[in-house]
Amino acid sequence: MIKRNRTKLSLVVGAVCATMLTLTTPAAHAGTAEDDHTATLAALKAFQASAGPGAAIHAGGPGESWTLSAGTGTINSNRPIRSDEHFRIGSQTKTFTAVVLLQLVDEGKVSLDAPIADYLPGVVTGNGYDGTRITVRQLLQHTGGLAAYTPYPGLSTPQPNPDGTFGLTALVRHGLNSSPPIAEPGASFTYSNTNYYILGVLVEELTGQPVHQAVTERVIEPLGLPHTVFPAPGERALPAPAVNGYHGARLGPIYLWTPVTSYDPSLFSSAGAMISTMEDLTTFYQALVAGKVLSVSGLAEMQKVREAGPGVSFGLGIGGKELSCGIVAWGHSGGVLGYMSQTMVTENGRHASVVTNALFQINPPADQLHELLDTALCQDAAQRS
Repeated sequence: MIKRNRTKLSLVVGAVCATMLTLTTPAAHAGTAEDDHTATLAALKAFQASAGPGAAIHAGGPGESWTLSAGTGTINSNRPIRSDEHFRIGSQTKTFTAVVLLQLVDEGKVSLDAPIADYLPGVVTGNGYDGTRITVRQLLQHTGGLAAYTPYPGLSTPQPNPDGTFGLTALVRHGLNSSPPIAEPGASFTYSNTNYYILGVLVEELTGQPVHQAVTERVIEPLGLPHTVFPAPGERALPAPAVNGYHGARLGPIYLWTPVTSYDPSLFSSAGAMISTMEDLTTFYQALVAGKVLSVSGLAEMQKVREAGPGVSFGLGIGGKELSCGIVAWGHSGGVLGYMSQTMVTENGRHASVVTNALFQINPPADQLHELLDTALCQDAAQRS
């Protein structure tokens, strides 16, 4: 288990810089990996044809990794996305937040099956919500009955602070006020960012640290993830080198891209603010599944799953999916302005991390993404395991 240092230490979309309207066939960039992983390359091209300007996958099996790229990381150029380039990982942040909560469970500071009101009295209340009936486990697993909530600039956000940042308690209140409960606690699965805003408040209450600092000191630094950042409120810049993110729309081979400008990450906070690379995400999820981040009992709790959709089960901040080759892969997806991503790893050392540099609210290429991950983890990785 990793050792931890216990020392305490308005989303804005700006003017369009450029647009791109083309009718082109995306180029693939992979060096010799193209010849070695033809099935994954074909699946990557199919995914990118329905995704952003570019897409890439970093994958492999025990002892080897390889990267394939299609399209471009920067419009109006021919620049493949690399495995060491930064991007905003969106809801993959939730796994990091869940890890900190389970570490706190290991330390006896919180009980998974205790009501959230035991730790945050008066926080989960109003609009039909009752924190005395919703447990910490249910928040981690999206089974507390909270309605789905996703913030969006200018449309669905609380009032920002004078400096343009957003407070976690304000995000919680806004999420709860947006819609009443949709189910009894424990009755069903409904994915909601509000769950992880509440958990961010809980991390801060139990550690005495801002959630970005707690995740950094307890997970990022001990694992030695050099390109992973949980930005503090107000830290809007994406570190270099970076994959540029875009808004866009597609109609067959016709597409239009506009750059996403910097915004304040505190709008997404413990639900989706982090920045990483495909390489670092692979390292994180591999270490987690290998038992290097949590105790044996903590990991077992995390991997207690319930059905979340066809073929997908969700545990505590992590999802499990049975692949076509009969093995289970663990990980999480992420979607945030400019990026769609997912990382999956298996207990026998196979791994795949994918990113595309646009997020689609309508007709996201989810099926193509799952096919790409399955091909890399089952077909190509199995051949070389």
